[in-house]
Amino acid sequence: MSAAFPQDVIGHDDIGRMAERAGIPYIPAMFAKLFGSRASTSPAVPPRIAEDTRLYAVGDIHGRLDLLSELERRIADDAAAAGAARNAIVYLGDYVDRGTQSREVVDRLIDQPLAGFERFLLLGNHEDSMLQFLVDVQIGPAWLGYGGAATLLSYGIRPPSSDRDLVRAQEELRAKLPEHHLAFLRGLQLSHVEGDFYFVHAGIKPGVPLEDQRPSDMLWIRDEFLHSRQDFGKIVVHGHTITETPEIRRNRIGIDT
Repeated sequence: MSAAFPQDVIGHDDIGRMAERAGIPYIPAMFAKLFGSRASTSPAVPPRIAEDTRLYAVGDIHGRLDLLSELERRIADDAAAAGAARNAIVYLGDYVDRGTQSREVVDRLIDQPLAGFERFLLLGNHEDSMLQFLVDVQIGPAWLGYGGAATLLSYGIRPPSSDRDLVRAQEELRAKLPEHHLAFLRGLQLSHVEGDFYFVHAGIKPGVPLEDQRPSDMLWIRDEFLHSRQDFGKIVVHGHTITETPEIRRNRIGIDT
């Protein structure tokens, strides 16, 4: 889970200060390569968002309420210090599974939004799998295998001990999942655009216009997107694929750390 660097216009000094404050390694040469150095005669223009906007992005949370709480505290402090006219935050999905507090994370996102922030909450493949399990028990083994068992436990449901037990777990989840949680999950967006940035959970399929992307690619894609050097039209900010530190490329920024 990580915060993307909030910028009105991305600049090396501001990024360095934010990275240091957040405890994220900052490599000036990386940004010089990506956006152009002040000392360079290159005409490269940094990507931009709306004037006087402070923009943040939060990667995969996976049931870690402790990390979400700490990160939101840092974001709120940074925004207060910056004093921008508009603060916006994009959550990139994967709120549930793996960690022990999936239910509590959803509760926080619903009940305790950051004051003074415009929020955009995206759908991750883990939320999509959870929703599918509610209507199709066949998705159960795959979902449980990559973290769904922890989500069931957070809702007070014993994970199934066999394939035959899947129906019991499905029925319990249907009964115990609060209606406002179901509405939250069903209302998540697939993508969001801010200026020159396109936010999505996993990535996009190269060669396909942003407006024509398939949900399955937006939620699951990896290698074809990660290895592409194409200009996507906007810088894609995504989670889904784990890296030790934010991964910054000319055409994308990965923040599932």
